[in-house]
Amino acid sequence: MNSTTPKLSGQCGLNFSSINDLMKTTAIDCLTSFAPLLANVICCPQLHATLAVLLGQSSRQTGVLALDSTHAHYCLSDIQQILGSQGASFELQQICSIHPSNLGDGSCPVSDVNGVESAIDSSKLLAACKKVDPVNECCSKVCQNAIVDAAENIAMRDEFLTRMGKMNNLAEKESRFNGCRSIVLRWLSSRIDTLSATQVLRRVSNCNVNGVCPLTFPNTKSVTMECGNEIKNHTVCCHAMNNYVAHLQKQSFITNLQAVDCASKLALQLQDANVSTDVYRLCQITLKDFSLQVGSQESGCLLPSLPSDATLDPSTGISFTCDLNDNIAAPWPSVLKSPSTSCNKSTNYPELPAAASSQSGTEGIPIKFHLLTSSLFFLMFI
Repeated sequence: MNSTTPKLSGQCGLNFSSINDLMKTTAIDCLTSFAPLLANVICCPQLHATLAVLLGQSSRQTGVLALDSTHAHYCLSDIQQILGSQGASFELQQICSIHPSNLGDGSCPVSDVNGVESAIDSSKLLAACKKVDPVNECCSKVCQNAIVDAAENIAMRDEFLTRMGKMNNLAEKESRFNGCRSIVLRWLSSRIDTLSATQVLRRVSNCNVNGVCPLTFPNTKSVTMECGNEIKNHTVCCHAMNNYVAHLQKQSFITNLQAVDCASKLALQLQDANVSTDVYRLCQITLKDFSLQVGSQESGCLLPSLPSDATLDPSTGISFTCDLNDNIAAPWPSVLKSPSTSCNKSTNYPELPAAASSQSGTEGIPIKFHLLTSSLFFLMFI
């Protein structure tokens, strides 16, 4: 990983020097061929946080929290060049669906620091978000609710709320509100130090990361044919099930909570197709089976449910932590109950990892790959 000199446009006025360390972390999180594999959990959340912090920190000098389309184009290109020069993938815009509009105001009526501070209760927002509880925020929504309130207050400026009420296009309403929410996040990033701002943004976005299964499920016909109704041959059924799960194992690394959601989502699809038997138990399908497998070990790596970063050692290569090292059974939901969530205190996931509620740093397994090994491993699945 040899650093090169980035080819900058000279047309971007953002203060890149204010987030040097953050850019280095982001480059490692999105390192070359690892970027697509870590995109959903590590790379893209870190990249989105980096953009917000960069705009927030730069607003200390400029007084503005958004860029026009022309400068957004130049700045996004420069960001890609800087990250790429430090070893990150040069395809981050495609991998993370980043566009110049992500640096704009999203049609929010207020995009300057003074306008934001005159519209929101800044002390309330800072009190709620200056320190975000990494464990309980996704359920308590202390910071998230404060961000929503601030975004709504900004949307009310200049009778914007009245105009929103006249809009018939719900997608347009949502888009404009999200624009105001982005402005709030950038303002928040300007009021705390870079490291703390990144932690806040990662912890808030992490609730969305863990709340959605990122896997794409192929047609389940092969499984339902052998496992539907009354199973005639358990061996044949499990062979079909294992072949199906093998396709899921070629997609990406996911967190332990995402694995729970993915297992429930697939189970519900199978149940709708008349698979009534708990094929997870029958075929010994575990949560690890839903994540990318680790080389020849044929052992899935589930990333921690709390935000984490990859690390790079010049001698040993890139590493990241796998949260589980035991075979936790995939949950088969009851057809009589709606799918449970991690915020449901009555939900008892079998041996759900302690890292879902705390991280001592000793319960995970550090999985280390050399960059060359990772490239070969990635090519296996193309």
